[in-house]
Amino acid sequence: MWKRLPLYVKILVGMGFGIIAGLTAVYFELSELTNDWIKPWGDIFLNLLKLIAVPLIFVSLVKGISSLSNISKLSRIGIKTISLYVLSTVIAVSFGLILVNTIEPGNTFPDHKKVELQEKYHTTIDLKKNQASDLKNESPLKFLVDIVPSNFFQAATDNSKMLQIIFFAILFGIAMVILEEKKVKVVRDFFDGIDAIILKIIDIIMLFAPYGVFALISGLIVDFSGDLDLFSALGLYAITVILGLLIMIFVIYPLFLKFFTSVRYTDFYKAISPAQLLAFSTSSSAATLPVTMECVENEIGVANEVASFVLPVGVTINMDGTSCYQAIAAVFIAQVFGVDLDIYDQLIIVVTATLASIGTPGVPGGSIVMLIIVLTSVGIPIEGLALILGIDRPLDMLRTVVNVTGDATVATIVAASEGQLNPVPKIQVKNI
Repeated sequence: MWKRLPLYVKILVGMGFGIIAGLTAVYFELSELTNDWIKPWGDIFLNLLKLIAVPLIFVSLVKGISSLSNISKLSRIGIKTISLYVLSTVIAVSFGLILVNTIEPGNTFPDHKKVELQEKYHTTIDLKKNQASDLKNESPLKFLVDIVPSNFFQAATDNSKMLQIIFFAILFGIAMVILEEKKVKVVRDFFDGIDAIILKIIDIIMLFAPYGVFALISGLIVDFSGDLDLFSALGLYAITVILGLLIMIFVIYPLFLKFFTSVRYTDFYKAISPAQLLAFSTSSSAATLPVTMECVENEIGVANEVASFVLPVGVTINMDGTSCYQAIAAVFIAQVFGVDLDIYDQLIIVVTATLASIGTPGVPGGSIVMLIIVLTSVGIPIEGLALILGIDRPLDMLRTVVNVTGDATVATIVAASEGQLNPVPKIQVKNI
């Protein structure tokens, strides 16, 4: 019976038992047992997903680009992809600003809690401040310099260097398109074989998914068991962020699908639910990429040549959930410290959050450093970061779900516009 269950049901079962195990550990004071003997299995699962992320991105991009008939087709797909990613990011930031200015969660925060949090997280704040300062002192074109790797193999050892891997993969794939077929036939066959091997490795890893999710969730509950009062104090802020993220998932993306594709959004969400659940558990869009690609190609029907380009690029430059969160967090901190932000300041937040999201690594906590850049751009005290660090991880889990959903949505739209969307039988298509 277990073998016949869909993957998303197995992951849900793992999450459910993880919640029960975590609450049981907290109630019976078994936190040490959980951290020593259960949580490590979640770390192993996360490492397995990270292990396959770099080879998957490189091989998928090379295979997808080299399968295109000409450079003009690649340019067309690239322009559509980046334009949609930027548009959705601007929408996410704008909705975040509207919500936080309407609800004003920062005006309800108690003063004694501000002092307590600043003392608790001062070490983390100093570390993030130094990292952000280094980024701010660099040339405005530093992000372009960082995209081009000086050593591909060195970049391949660091999951935060995804843009460098993507750059080399695109360059490699373009060269294969330009060269004569007979000169690259052996290379094409090689990458076809490697791609098949990687996909099989993913299948093997996903057999462990329910158990890995169980370990991750139970460990997370134990880690945050002592911060329930903090959760209560930040409740309105958390609700604002969650509301913004839910608007992206249940309003913006369905509208995108309705206007640009013939795929029913209910079928779409059912198809990508395994990727969403895994994104929620791992807080890493990069780690979730293998499952996202499998769902988009096999469950929705997006052609491999589109999915293998759009999704890896989206892991790095499409961070709708992160952008929405950064806008809300920045104004929330400003409200707490009594910093007035005019229309010009909030426009700066829109631009800065949009640009910062492009360089945000798709790993847990990667958005914190970029948030500091947004804060400093409009003169908001960086110390306010302490106000939100306590509940950043749970919100990070939801942000990642939005990021992954956005990637899948754009991939579906681009495929539909290119005539590369072939819905599988269980996906119903509307009459348009």
